[in-house]
Amino acid sequence: QVQLVESGGGLVQPGGSLRLSCAASGSIFSRSGMGWYRQAPGKQRELVASITTGGSTNYADSVKGRFAISRDNAKNTVYLQMNSLKPEDTAVYYCRTVVTGMEYWGQGTQVTVSS
Repeated sequence: QVQLVESGGGLVQPGGSLRLSCAASGSIFSRSGMGWYRQAPGKQRELVASITTGGSTNYADSVKGRFAISRDNAKNTVYLQMNSLKPEDTAVYYCRTVVTGMEYWGQGTQVTVSS
């Protein structure tokens, strides 16, 4: 069983920054790609950023140049550094991984960008 626990969300003003963390249980972390997704009210869940076991990254066009995904295998944790936040970044942010064909999601953390 894999458990993912996100933290770091909150309320921030436009132009501000937040860093999200996703801690994974078990010994699978270093062998698993990880992704951050978000879902805004009334919208579909979308991929924000992903990172492979080798550290290769991929970003949605809407966050390129503002967000950065990273991982610390020693801490079984993946991070999402979010800079220059905009109101349209407001959403619940989830981390996700796939292990031996099984998909796992965290419970989500709310990010609200508002003045």
